[in-house]
Amino acid sequence: MKPTYTLREVPRSRIATFDTAAVALAKHHVSAMLEFDVTEIRRKLQQLRRQGTLISFNGWLIKVIGSVLDQHREASAFLLSKRKLIVFDEINISIIVEKKVNRKPVPIPLLIEDVNSKSAAEITAEIDKAKDQSISGADIVLNRKTHFYENLYYNLPGFLRRIIWRVMLKNPRFVFRNMGNAIITSVGMMGKINGWFIQRSIHPISFGVGSILKKPYVIDNEIKIRDILNMTILVDHDVIDGAPMVRFLNELTRSVESGDFTDQVTP
Repeated sequence: MKPTYTLREVPRSRIATFDTAAVALAKHHVSAMLEFDVTEIRRKLQQLRRQGTLISFNGWLIKVIGSVLDQHREASAFLLSKRKLIVFDEINISIIVEKKVNRKPVPIPLLIEDVNSKSAAEITAEIDKAKDQSISGADIVLNRKTHFYENLYYNLPGFLRRIIWRVMLKNPRFVFRNMGNAIITSVGMMGKINGWFIQRSIHPISFGVGSILKKPYVIDNEIKIRDILNMTILVDHDVIDGAPMVRFLNELTRSVESGDFTDQVTP
């Protein structure tokens, strides 16, 4: 009996994912698998929603990450050469927005520019607008026109596409303008996953946001049930050493768990 099967086309946006995953293997990322108590911030966001201020959890988290990176800019720096780093004044963060193309969900990148100067409410509105935007199968990045050279790229063989990526990564200014200096992947928000996932990235710093789970947690020497967020953070060890890396992670933990930036409705 012959097997039955269905042939399906791979979305164009997925081809770039294949290539970046291959190129990312050469990066010297250090993985940090963390837990954050987000009970307080979820309570604050619900209270703000009742008061008429819409700030999504993802919008707020992007704001927190951008603001902490603004204080520790070396964490999102690019290696320009063996002796020089390029540190950008702005924080541009790539995220993935799931859109339906031909009635099928497809992950499409969205670049949120200058995160450190925007409020959590503005970031939330920008994400919501991107989710409502109509796209076609030819779209690669939200809010950006597809150019001739991008169309050409998707028709090249794989080994040539990966060479192009390696060449582009040697131009940090180009990468920053088109992909930002940080990326956030929220795979765990699609469902309840009791654990972490280890992502791949070409960015100097990458945040893999997992699920929010009810877990027993020690608060003031008492065990309480709290909302705990799992997150994996990849940091490029070529651009930041261990001590400043730990200081960045400590500040990020403090900001997330204290619920900072919920009162910053306007910049």
